[in-house]
Amino acid sequence: MNRLQLNRLITPLSRIKQHGYIFVANQSTAAKKEPEKLEVFVDGKPIHVEPNTTVLQACAEAGVEIPRYCYHERLSIAGNCRMCLVEIEKTPKPVASCAMPVMKGMRILTDSPLTKKAREGVMEFLLVNHPLDCPICDQGGECDLQDQSMMFGSDRSRFTDNQFSGKRSVEDKNIGPLVKTSMNRCIHCTRCIRFGSEVAGVSDLGTTGRGSDMVIGTYVERLFMSELSGNVIDLCPVGALTSKPYAFTARPWETRKSESIDVMDALGSNIVVHTRSGDVLRVIPRINEDVNEEWISDKTRFAYDGLKRQRLTAPMLKNRDGYLTPCDWEDALSVVAEKIGRSTGSKMAALAGRFCDAEGLIALKDFMNQLGCETVCVEELFPNVGASTDLRSNYLFNGTIAGVEHADLVLLVGTNPRYEASVLNARIRKAWTHNDLRVAVIGPKLDLTYTYDHLGDSTKVLAELSSGKHAFSKILSSAKRPLIILGSAMFQRQDTESVYAATVSLANKLRSSLADENKEWRIFNVLHRYASQVAALDLGYKPDVKSIIELKPKILYLFGADEGLIKRQDLPNDCYIIYQGHHGDRGALMADAILPGAAYTEKQGIYANTEGRAQQTRLAVTPPGKAREDWKIIRALAEVCGLTLPYNDIDDVRSRIDQVAPNLTRINTIEEANYFKQNADLLQNHKTSFTDSALTPPITELKDFYMTDPISRASLTMAKCVKAVEEQLKSRHT
Repeated sequence: MNRLQLNRLITPLSRIKQHGYIFVANQSTAAKKEPEKLEVFVDGKPIHVEPNTTVLQACAEAGVEIPRYCYHERLSIAGNCRMCLVEIEKTPKPVASCAMPVMKGMRILTDSPLTKKAREGVMEFLLVNHPLDCPICDQGGECDLQDQSMMFGSDRSRFTDNQFSGKRSVEDKNIGPLVKTSMNRCIHCTRCIRFGSEVAGVSDLGTTGRGSDMVIGTYVERLFMSELSGNVIDLCPVGALTSKPYAFTARPWETRKSESIDVMDALGSNIVVHTRSGDVLRVIPRINEDVNEEWISDKTRFAYDGLKRQRLTAPMLKNRDGYLTPCDWEDALSVVAEKIGRSTGSKMAALAGRFCDAEGLIALKDFMNQLGCETVCVEELFPNVGASTDLRSNYLFNGTIAGVEHADLVLLVGTNPRYEASVLNARIRKAWTHNDLRVAVIGPKLDLTYTYDHLGDSTKVLAELSSGKHAFSKILSSAKRPLIILGSAMFQRQDTESVYAATVSLANKLRSSLADENKEWRIFNVLHRYASQVAALDLGYKPDVKSIIELKPKILYLFGADEGLIKRQDLPNDCYIIYQGHHGDRGALMADAILPGAAYTEKQGIYANTEGRAQQTRLAVTPPGKAREDWKIIRALAEVCGLTLPYNDIDDVRSRIDQVAPNLTRINTIEEANYFKQNADLLQNHKTSFTDSALTPPITELKDFYMTDPISRASLTMAKCVKAVEEQLKSRHT
C-alpha cells in the first residue's frame, strides 16, 4: 500500500470539512453560528462531532479504520460497494457508514460479530467474479481489494464455479494511450465515473446495463479526453485501471521512492518519483492540500519517458565543419572560457529557461555579474511599466492556489487554466461546484469544464471593465472576494503594458470597494507557465528578451532556454552561443558549445511556484553520462575563467540565495507581498493604447497541451497522446 493510499485511508474530519466534502448539500447555506457538537460512541469510546457528519467520518475521527471501496473523501457519496457496513445499536441491519449521518447518542460498533459477518459476506460477493490475476496484475502490492480481503475477508467462499455458468467476462476498453483497462477486475465502485464528471468535468465514462450485466465504459469506444485522466489510476481500488506506459515494468516494492516537485507547469505539484536501476519508472501524486491536493496532470504523470530521450550526455563543441562533436569537460570549459575572455561584459548576455532551479539561477547571475554583464534575462516576459518586477506582488498569484476556494467570483484574462495549470482549473471547478463560484472569461470561448460568463476576447472589454462602463462591472463591484487571474502569455503582446495596467487598475478599483472584513483579500493574480519564473524574478533577472537582441552580444549564454524567442538570425554572425541544458531542443540546435546539465529528477533544487511558495526537488536518479548539476557547471566554468564564486557545496549556494532572496530558502512557505497601492500610484499616469488583436491564451486545444517543453516534446507517450486526440477529432468530423 503506497503513501497516497495510507494517507487517505483515515481522513481527519477537519480536513474533510475544510475542503468542502462534508455531508452537507451546500456549506454556503449553513448558519454563521457554530452548531452544537453531537456526542456519539464508537466502540464505546465517546467523541464529539458536528452535525451532518457521516458515521464513517466519525469513526475516522475516533481513529478507527473502516474499509471502503466506493467512498472517497474528494468525491460524492455513492454507497454502492457496501464494504463499510457497521452495526448501530437499535437498528435491525448493518448500515453503510459512508452514507449515514450521525445522530445524538448513536452507538457505533465497528468490530462486532454482526459487522465482521457482513463484511465477509460483501467480500465474498466481490470475489465471485474477480479473476485470479494477482501474479500478473500491475496493481499487486497496492491493491485495496487484495489488502482488505486479507484483513476483513473470510478464508473460504460459499460460491463455486459449478453454481454458475462461469465467471463474468467483460471486454477491455481502449480509452487512450495512458490508461490500461482490465474490466474483468472491475468491482463497479464508480470512482472513475465520479472523478470524470465531478473533478475533471468530462462525462466520457459511465455505466450501461444492470446487475451482473453492468459495464463501465465510454458507451461507444472513444478516447477519455481529459488532461487529468491519469488520476483514475490512483482512484481505482483494484487493477481495472492501470498505467499503460508502466505496465509490466516493475513491482512497487522493487522501486525506490523519492519525494519531489513537478516542473511541467508553475504550480509545483507534489509528486513521488519511482525509480529502479537509474531509470524513472513512474510518477504519482503526493498529497499537499495547499497546492495540488492529490491530483496531477497527465503531462506531469506520463512525460517522464522524455527524460531518457534526446538527452545531452556529453559536452560538445562545434568543429570547423559546423558540426557539434563530443569532447571532455576540460576541453569544453577551456574553449568556452577562452571565448568569454576575448569579449567584454558589456557585450555578453544570459537567458534562463523554464526548468532552471534557484541554485543554477543564482550561480549564473553571480558569474555574469562578475564578468561585468548586467543583461541577465528570463524567457517569460513582463511589462516594463509602473514598479514592474521590483514589487513581488506584481508577478505573484497573490490570492494563493488554495484561496480560490474562498473566492466568490473569478475573472480570467487571457488564460486557459485547463491547459496552463490543470490542477488549478480542477480547484476552480471544485469551488464552482460546491461554493457557487461565478467565473467570467475575457478571451476566446473555451471548454473549461464549467459554465462561465463570456465577456468577449477584445481588449475593449478590459478597458470598459477598468473604466466601469461594461455591463458586467456592477457584478464585479458587488463581489465580496473577487479574483482576477491574468495569464502570463499576455506579457508577450505588443500592447502588454496597456493590458497589464488596465488589469491592475481594475483590481485596485475592486479592492477599494471591499468590505472592512475583506480588506486583506488579494485580488490581482498572475498565472505563470514556467516553473523557474518566480524564482528568477526574485533573484533579480530581467524579463526583457528584447534587450538581448538590441545589445547584439558577442557571447550569449542560454541556460535551458528552448522557447525560441531568440533566433540565430537575430544575433550577429560572430556571436558565440553557449547552451547549458539537459535536452537537445531548440536552444541546443543553435549553440556553438553545449554543457550538459541535470533534469529536475537528477538534482536537489529549489523552485518557487506561481504563488511564490518555495519547494525543492529531490535526487531520484543520477544525471546520465557526463551531465552534471547546473550550479556545479557554472562554478567550474568560473574557476577556469579565473573567477571565484563564493560557494563550494549546495549549502553555500543556498546561503548565497538567502542573502539575495531569503524567501526562497523558507521551504513550503509563502512570503506575502502587498504593494498594490504603491504600484497603482506609479501607474496613474500611464496612457493605455490597445491593439486590435484578441486576448488569446497560448494553449487552446488538448493536443497542444501535451507538447509544450523539451521534456514533453521528447516523450513518446506524449506523442501518442497527440496522435490519439487528432484521430478522435478526425473521427468526430467524419
